[in-house]
Amino acid sequence: MSPRRSNVDNFRESILTDSHAQFERPRRRTRPRTKERPDYSELPLGLVVTIDRGRYRCLLLDADGVGRHEVICMKARTLGRKAIIVGDRVRLDGDTSGAEGTLARIVEAMERTTVLRRTADDDDPYERPIVANADQLVIVTALADPPPRTGMIDRILVAAYDAGLDPLLCLTKADLAAPDELIAAYEPLGVPIVVTRPGAPLTDLWELLEGRSSVLIGHSGVGKSTLINTLIPDAGRATGDVNEVTGRGRHTSTSAIALQLPEPHTGWVIDTPGVRSFGLSHVTPDKVISAFPDLASWTDQCPRGCTHELGVPGCGLDRALELGGPLARRVESFRRMMSARSRGDQQ
Repeated sequence: MSPRRSNVDNFRESILTDSHAQFERPRRRTRPRTKERPDYSELPLGLVVTIDRGRYRCLLLDADGVGRHEVICMKARTLGRKAIIVGDRVRLDGDTSGAEGTLARIVEAMERTTVLRRTADDDDPYERPIVANADQLVIVTALADPPPRTGMIDRILVAAYDAGLDPLLCLTKADLAAPDELIAAYEPLGVPIVVTRPGAPLTDLWELLEGRSSVLIGHSGVGKSTLINTLIPDAGRATGDVNEVTGRGRHTSTSAIALQLPEPHTGWVIDTPGVRSFGLSHVTPDKVISAFPDLASWTDQCPRGCTHELGVPGCGLDRALELGGPLARRVESFRRMMSARSRGDQQ
């Protein structure tokens, strides 16, 4: 027999002589780990436009941030399950030609400037990011058919201030009802208000969208998709009617999508599915009051954990309310908004 025994013979002998060897799992041969992370800084940059069943449609950007062409991508497994959302700027690897049948890979997400979030309800501890890197939130509400829901408007305003977005209230269907009551309710907060009616030019809205990245939020049937189609004729967003029995709109948009405003305009609008609820369990009152510097200065002596609502003992806003005038009206509007947050009022 050859002096060199085979590996099989050695293994058999170890089993016979070592009673524990037969129960041990074979060791894996793995490469040593390294602390060096891959450098993706030279890879092309893309903007996530929409997401559909695990596929990410991205707009490939040039060095000046201008879109070149669209690329279909998958996400690297090293990224979390919900690590990428519409509006994210990402690094792309693989085939970024955009040719039919090609597939690139998202390997890194750039740091976000803003994130708009909501929860399913006020008891849900899990935040659901909606859109990244927007700087303006357009709250779209109809003046009639369906009727306005001030509780929902107030809660979306809270989310806007929490995310650091500038809010804009867009009132649609002014041919069916007057906007005076809603304008009076939100003017004290300093929220810009645009009123639209079918067939009328959107001059005021265009001015406020110019050069901005604006996300449109509102419940179903208020006319978001109609606005998008008027602003961007090639968008082709589906529109729906309001249910005559429930008074609520039917969902037409099923996923968020970022659309570039046509030339000569600059900026983006992001259409989102209609919402029936807007949970705010992730929002703290202190984060919201910080968006109102003139009111925040009155809350320095508030007790710890103050919600700044009417009836809270020791709230500094009570002193501002006693002065009357525009400041008092602003406090009243702010407190109505915060009360909608704590009550779960979305009507």
